[in-house]
Amino acid sequence: MTGTTMDLTLAEGFGRRWTEGLFEVFLGGRAQELGKLDQLAGDGDFGNNIASALGRAQRAVAIDPPAAYRGWLTAVSRGFLGTGGTSGPLFGMFFRDLARCAGDGEPTLAELARGLDAAVATVQRYGKAEVGHKTMIDALVPAARTLHDLAPHATDAAQALSRAAEAGVEGARSTAALVARRGRASYVGEVARGVLDPGAAAAAIVLQAAVAAQSGTATDVDTGWINT
Repeated sequence: MTGTTMDLTLAEGFGRRWTEGLFEVFLGGRAQELGKLDQLAGDGDFGNNIASALGRAQRAVAIDPPAAYRGWLTAVSRGFLGTGGTSGPLFGMFFRDLARCAGDGEPTLAELARGLDAAVATVQRYGKAEVGHKTMIDALVPAARTLHDLAPHATDAAQALSRAAEAGVEGARSTAALVARRGRASYVGEVARGVLDPGAAAAAIVLQAAVAAQSGTATDVDTGWINT
């Protein structure tokens, strides 16, 4: 997809495909696998919480399908905001800020970049986490910075999103070497070293799903890196 600086609109149906891609990958098994990571490093409820949140969102859009991007991402946000635990509200606010980045149609790449910046800032404000604390922030900050830098000059939205997602994946993978300083994993100290943070992994998958949505392959998200 082509465009000029600051007006590179994302593909028609991007919001719907992104949301449906999240349903596919997480409800198709990844939520359960992330739950197993959480059992090693936290209290074990992460997988159930993310499945509950997205299941709730899936039922909501089946009853009343949204008209555009903002409605789809808002449905995901509400699904998480209605979920317990620490991650539910944080992901809920994250998706709420992403939803707000667009008006009536699909966002431009620059709008999505600003929405991602705002979403990450919100998560940091409420979660009190920084890069290196072994949380979702380790994936989100490098991804947001990458998209922020690329968006003003990008001529290919999928490529820019892919670069951002790659930065997110690398950030998530880096958490295996860390000892958590925030969240439940901080209670177990060295026991969690060597285990990917499930929140960071989930955040990276969310970004990968955005790439697939833009490319028109919404259900094709390669998450094999979690097991390597």
